[in-house]
Amino acid sequence: MGPDGLRDNVVIVTGASKGIGAELARQLAARGAKLVLAARGEPTGLWLAPEEDPAEIAAALASLALVAVHFPKFTDGRGYSTASLLRRRHGYRGELRAFGDVRRDLLPFLERAGFDAFELRDGEDADAALSAFDEIRVQLPAFRRSASQAA
Repeated sequence: MGPDGLRDNVVIVTGASKGIGAELARQLAARGAKLVLAARGEPTGLWLAPEEDPAEIAAALASLALVAVHFPKFTDGRGYSTASLLRRRHGYRGELRAFGDVRRDLLPFLERAGFDAFELRDGEDADAALSAFDEIRVQLPAFRRSASQAA
């Protein structure tokens, strides 16, 4: 089986909080598997790829401490929709983490979409990234109907 042999397969890893289970989970994730992690006495979480519909996990959301949403590249914004659906439509209240190609300039937008945790891409300075919340504020313009639309 090649390095991509597990791509898009769902794999359940028990004992994933430490030791062999944790290492197995890391290796499977590196080979492209979609993981469901379980550990006795530990909070459970899973991650969603951009093409996955959050409705597929809606029934399990109450038991999940963490849902991580993958951003494979800077220009892929599907994770914003996933976050919005999880929070607004499905009522998810646990930790919602963005990971992958997550950069400083995205943080205020990710927060606005519903993310409350962020795993920055390699090479990003965490302290500098946190300053984005003070510097960048998302302001949407107020729109009014024109006289012709109101009639």
